[in-house]
Parts: sequence; structure tokens; C-alpha cells
Amino acid sequence: MRRTALAALCLAAVATAGLTGCAGEDRANSTSSDSAGQSTAEDRKSSRKPQEEPFAGLTGGEIADRAREATTGAPSLRMKGDVPDEESGGTLHLDMALNKQGECAGTLGKDGEGEAELIKTGDTLYMKYDEAFLRAQGEGGPEADAAVALLAGKWTKMSLKSADAEEMAGFCDLDQVLGDLEEGRSEATRGKTTTVDGTPAITLEEREGEDRFTLYVATEGEPYLLRVDSTSAADPGSLTFTDYGEPVPARTPTGHVLDLDSLG
Repeated sequence: MRRTALAALCLAAVATAGLTGCAGEDRANSTSSDSAGQSTAEDRKSSRKPQEEPFAGLTGGEIADRAREATTGAPSLRMKGDVPDEESGGTLHLDMALNKQGECAGTLGKDGEGEAELIKTGDTLYMKYDEAFLRAQGEGGPEADAAVALLAGKWTKMSLKSADAEEMAGFCDLDQVLGDLEEGRSEATRGKTTTVDGTPAITLEEREGEDRFTLYVATEGEPYLLRVDSTSAADPGSLTFTDYGEPVPARTPTGHVLDLDSLG
């Protein structure tokens, strides 16, 4: 599993769109009073000003510029969803919190091939694999049986000096994950307003050749990307982005941790 595989949707769609976020939305309401100083429901309804349009007067590309600046400036976030795995042609499932200090905590899995928990803190990478994950990696046989007996359900650790740990740690560096967001003009067009998990948002529609992407951008608070959906035939999938600025729960596992470096 490669960083580009895990982040294919995020980095191909979002970076292509040059977008990640959105600006705040102002709302104005007013009421009128009747001759006795008491407002009726009908009076209030008729006198209420219409809700202002998010990003009034801005094009999709201009919204994208604001969005890019906000998201790349976020100190931490959480990514969750399904993206294509370029190596196997399958689908990766991820739920990962990460920050700009290179810390992360979450899970990675693949269709029918189990799941692994991952934590990176300091210069150490911790992982815990379930049996299905180990058997899929070992492709069955005696080696898979041995790996299951040794590792299944147990926390392991590796120094970042190892090549395997360094590659996996690429999932954990927020600067690296967001590093492919490119400066440049976006051709995104404005879409409808909606909500994502209760948060007001505006959609932007982006295309790159035959590929189509929909990006959901918060219209209240900081201009963050909330979700990106790809209907691309080559890279279909969806990712949600939450917990901006929240601490990453990257804590050293308690209890016995198997040191893979000592096993060679």
C-alpha cells in the first residue's frame, strides 16, 4: 500500500481542483412590528431578509483559492473513506488522524483482506494486524500461519530507520499528504448548498479530462474541505475530512509491544 494509493482521491481530485475549504457565511434576519409593537408570525415571515448566498460574487475558482489556503494551514485533520489501491486494483478503507508533526493514529484496510491499526509517535511506528490482514499479505501457506501465530492481535513497533516503516510513515505526515495541492487556476464551478454531517457546505464541481469530482466545502467557520467524491472510472471513491485542529490520539500502546527490529 502506497501513500499515493491511499491519497489518490484526495490528492488527485483536491489538488487538481486546487481546493480545500470555504469561507464563512453571514446570515441576516429582521422582524417587523405591528402597530401595537407586537410582531405577528406573518409579519416576521414577510419582513425576514433572504439568507445571503455563501461566497456571494465569487467564482468556483476563487472559492478554491480561499479553500486551499485554509486547509493547507490546518495543523491536523482526520481522513476517512474509501479510495482505490493502485497496486492491487482493490479498494482501501482508511480512518486516519494526522498532523503536521508527523503523528498519526488510525486504521487501514482492504476489501476482504482485513485491517491494521497504525500509530506513529516520535521516531517509532506501531502497528497491530488482524488475522485476515496477515493471511492476505502472506498469500496463505506456512508463512502466513507463522505470521498469524506471531503477530495477530498484538502491537508491534519498528524504528523509522527501516524502509518499511519509512514508507508507511508517509501516511502520517500531513505536510506530505497535502504537499501535492498545487497552486494554479481552478476551473471548478459552483454547485448547490447542502450539509455534510450537519455542517453547512457548498459543492464545487470539477473535471479533469473524463474524470468528475464533487467537493464539499464548509460555509461556516474556517474554510475547510468536508468531503470529496470521485465518479472517475479509474479512481472512484469518497473521503471525508473532519476534526480540523483536534489533537491526534497518537499514544504509545500499553502492555507488551513486539519489537520487529529485534527480530530482523
